Amino acid sequence: MHPHPFFGLLAAILAVIPAWRVVSKAGYHGAWSLLLFVPLVNIIMLYVFAFSQWPTERARSP
Repeated sequence: MHPHPFFGLLAAILAVIPAWRVVSKAGYHGAWSLLLFVPLVNIIMLYVFAFSQWPTERARSP
């Protein structure tokens, strides 16, 4: 028995909303969070966001 497609859509929405907020708080456009849906790119972008200097950090540094 296959789950209803609604649950897949719900899971996608529940993943994108917090990712959009985190990416926005980092100083990037929230649309970058849509890369969660691209296999392999999502893992690469996780590392890029984790180890790069965020625009909000650049704005605070002298």
